[in-house]
Amino acid sequence: MTTYYLTPWNYRRMRSHRPVGFNGGRRLPLDVQSDGEDYVITAPVPGFKAEDLQIEILDDVLTLKGEIESDEVEKSGGYLLREIHRGSFSRSLRLPEATDSSKAEAKVEDGLLTVRIPKSEEARPKEIKVKAS
Repeated sequence: MTTYYLTPWNYRRMRSHRPVGFNGGRRLPLDVQSDGEDYVITAPVPGFKAEDLQIEILDDVLTLKGEIESDEVEKSGGYLLREIHRGSFSRSLRLPEATDSSKAEAKVEDGLLTVRIPKSEEARPKEIKVKAS
């Protein structure tokens, strides 16, 4: 039988093999896309309804929060195995350019949250015509 010792090197190596976005099951993994006009942020939120989610944008920092209340079985301790997270989460992300938060939109469909935030006019790419002299 091989004995495995947890040295600082092994611990770092073990931590580096965790799935992306994993920190005990509470961190919300995100996809962030940028096109010329908008930022599109997508996050899996299975089991969450629109009223369970809160989205805030302040100084180009997007914060996603959500909470699912514990059910009666959980309160009574009737689980034999429990891997589905209940409770709350919060995730903040600073967007790299200025946004127009007044025109932001969000929707939940099939367990996927999609937030679309338009870039501010100053942050959008501009095309400059080249004149011949």
